Amino acid sequence: MNNNLQFDQLVELFRLTHQETQYRASRTVDTYLVVRNWLFGWYIVEFENGNAGHAELYGQALMMKLAKELGNPQIKGISITSLKQCRRFYSAYKLVDKTASIMTFEEEKMRQALSASSSLTTPFNAMQEFITQLMPCFTLGWSHYVTLLTIDNSSERRFYEIEATANSWSVRELERQIASSLYERLALSRNKDEIRQLAEQGLVIEKAADIIKNPFVLEFLGLEERAGYSEYELEAAIINKIEHFLLELGKGFLFEARQKRFTFDNDHFYVDLVFYNRLLRCYVLIDLKRDKLTHQDLGQMQMYVNYFDRYVKTDDELPTVGIVLCHRKNDALVELTLPKDANIFASKYQLYLPSKEELKYQLETIEIDL
Repeated sequence: MNNNLQFDQLVELFRLTHQETQYRASRTVDTYLVVRNWLFGWYIVEFENGNAGHAELYGQALMMKLAKELGNPQIKGISITSLKQCRRFYSAYKLVDKTASIMTFEEEKMRQALSASSSLTTPFNAMQEFITQLMPCFTLGWSHYVTLLTIDNSSERRFYEIEATANSWSVRELERQIASSLYERLALSRNKDEIRQLAEQGLVIEKAADIIKNPFVLEFLGLEERAGYSEYELEAAIINKIEHFLLELGKGFLFEARQKRFTFDNDHFYVDLVFYNRLLRCYVLIDLKRDKLTHQDLGQMQMYVNYFDRYVKTDDELPTVGIVLCHRKNDALVELTLPKDANIFASKYQLYLPSKEELKYQLETIEIDL
């Protein structure tokens, strides 16, 4: 078989797949677009593997010829860039466990479609069922996957895919979580097995430590990085952006009160921010410290937590969690001040997006130590 005939078959397979997915698009447009693009990527990889010795139909040359043959008005949106994205998408997701079992049964039929000298109609009919089987494998829209493809680490990419699906993140929210290094910040407070769990299951809330990030990133407040902010100003900025702050806190948080007052022995005390986590079924108290953390700050939070445990929470609720958000903290001071079983955590906050490279370096250092 000559190479021109094989390329013609490849072009026809693109057309048939496009027609089939367009027909189904009226029901679930974006998911079919994802499946279509995954299949396009597969076709390209399989064709290149079968024509590796022919530079005229490989890599950039293949993309250019396909874009010319398939572009407007035949298939809207097809370009060299979009074809490269499809190829990369397939390469990134071809080994995902949930597609592996489907691939083992159907991939040979698809390979036959690329190399058969006869009509493509018969193998394509078999592939229609394959499209239906692929649908549940992809849980996000194409724009989400384009964003996820900016992540090279497969474990990190899988974590964001799970979280974006579970929390119905928009593309903008997904981009923000990636930019704020959510994966690294969660991983820094976990051991090796728990880091692996992040990639396999996403963020699972089972204990108080699961809600802690290091650091918390508050860049959405729009405050410049300076030491002159009072705790009141920081608190007011958070309240004004409470939806963003809840997203940063994570799963299951409900806002209850600001400057929650309680009285003990004729003295009045005020908790900066009070939340309830419906997954942990407990109160979460947050105290804001504009600068360096002290042992007095931790002692004050311990008192707040004790009060809520004794006088506020009900018998069927779990112990109260206390979080002291500070600009600077000393881990040794925290360890020395708090008992090992304390439900109190100290975490840094910062008003700008963290350096992803710095966080990755810290995470790699921890993994080596483990």
